[in-house]
Amino acid sequence: MITARLDGRQRSKRAVLARLARELAFPPHFRPNLDALFDVLTTDLEGPISIDWRATDNARRALAGDFDAIARTLTEAARARDDLTFRLTTP
Repeated sequence: MITARLDGRQRSKRAVLARLARELAFPPHFRPNLDALFDVLTTDLEGPISIDWRATDNARRALAGDFDAIARTLTEAARARDDLTFRLTTP
């Protein structure tokens, strides 16, 4: 199983995507956007995959609208494959 943990220190979309790319070993062709994130998660990686995001209030505020867009993309990717788990927790 490959696992990524977002811990609230990622305060921009770029930082979130970079952390996911690093921890999940995204392929070199990955470009940091939400369409590419969905594609890589649903087609390029072998599972099982686990993504845990502990979203602090500060990180949510810093990410603003990007927070919901990223969470939605991760949720949709988890729905698209049985061996991808996405957990979002807020303190």
